[in-house]
Amino acid sequence: MRPGHFRPTLLTGLLALAVLIIAIIAGRALWAQVEGDRGIAAVVSSSDIDVGEIEVDVRGNNAEDAQKKGWAEAQRLAWKKLGGPQLSDSQLDSMVSAVVIDRERIGPRRYIATLGVIFDRARAGRMLGTAGRQSRSAPMLLVPVTMEGGTARVYEMVNPWQRAWADYQAGGSRIDYVRPSGANGDSLLITYGQTSRRSRTWWRNILDQFDAADVLVPIAHLERQWPGGPIKGTFTARYGPDNKFLGSFTMTADDEAQLPQMMARAVQRMDDLFEQALADGKLRPDPTLNLGSPSLDPALQRLIEIGRAAEANERAQSEAFDTEATGAAVAPTATPTAGPAAVVSSYVVQFASPDGGSVDATLSAVRAAAGVRGAATSSLAIGGTSVMRVSYGGSIEQLAAALRGRGFTVTQGSNALAISR
Repeated sequence: MRPGHFRPTLLTGLLALAVLIIAIIAGRALWAQVEGDRGIAAVVSSSDIDVGEIEVDVRGNNAEDAQKKGWAEAQRLAWKKLGGPQLSDSQLDSMVSAVVIDRERIGPRRYIATLGVIFDRARAGRMLGTAGRQSRSAPMLLVPVTMEGGTARVYEMVNPWQRAWADYQAGGSRIDYVRPSGANGDSLLITYGQTSRRSRTWWRNILDQFDAADVLVPIAHLERQWPGGPIKGTFTARYGPDNKFLGSFTMTADDEAQLPQMMARAVQRMDDLFEQALADGKLRPDPTLNLGSPSLDPALQRLIEIGRAAEANERAQSEAFDTEATGAAVAPTATPTAGPAAVVSSYVVQFASPDGGSVDATLSAVRAAAGVRGAATSSLAIGGTSVMRVSYGGSIEQLAAALRGRGFTVTQGSNALAISR
């Protein structure tokens, strides 16, 4: 056999090997984006009243006596910070749930510390009047962004800003924070790029994953003056799918060891900004996110309604003409529209999703099909095959026909469809 006959077979084998190698590398790269210990679970929030950053410096007969006096002093200072009425130490003791030690130094007769005091809201709320019974916001998805060295990240790796929000005791805040842990697929779904995306369909899909009504984006921009030196932090509060600016402030940590304390204080100030925005009426959930699909222009919606009314009128005239032609109108009968309403069923539809634009386009096209009552993604895989759940007033065969009418190639399975263009 001539040598030239081996070349096509050899070339085919090399191409197959190259495709296999690329698939293995791509699979490892995708796994690398979600593997690793990057998740930090948020602390369990309680409704207790947490007062932090209480500094005490007291002396006593011995170390234990100094610490006891320091904690009593912290309780009095925390209660004063809340604006509560004058109470005895024993009354304060009965309302304190815990004392949190941030930093402390204990000497033979001296106690220096930075403490946090947590008051039981059920008991302290009666003394504080209406301060303990304020209404809260709608559930807000929190996307903490860290900008450092020209790189913006959210959950790609564990960072101090993410940890500060996870450790924050948000039970006493008026903001109902929804804090993802950042583990598993969170790092792929919630990224810095998502904060600049304006598509309501994309945002609605993400918010549905976490049962949130809207989104809050606290940004920490860190600048290190020199290695081991001060760290300047510029903190910016943003809100909503349009990335609206709410406020900003700056803080400085003396060195790397002081960074966690600076972050904890920044979280508290950021919460104050969000609460002020809520009080000013700025933190209302975007109405376009509460809809199942992006809102249409009223004029366009009116045109669609006119078109549908015209189609219904033509269909009614055609049916009346057919009835007269066949002599079927001998006895009064119910009109076709007087029958029982079609039963709305839910069907699974698979579709290719190479990018975000294709997801939006496919959802819009399916929602526009006749008889479709609603459509939303239940599984999103950019670059692969995504799944949507479609509510349709008819059988799966009728849904397949309606989608073919929208230009899709439809493959029908058992209570499920696969569509493509």
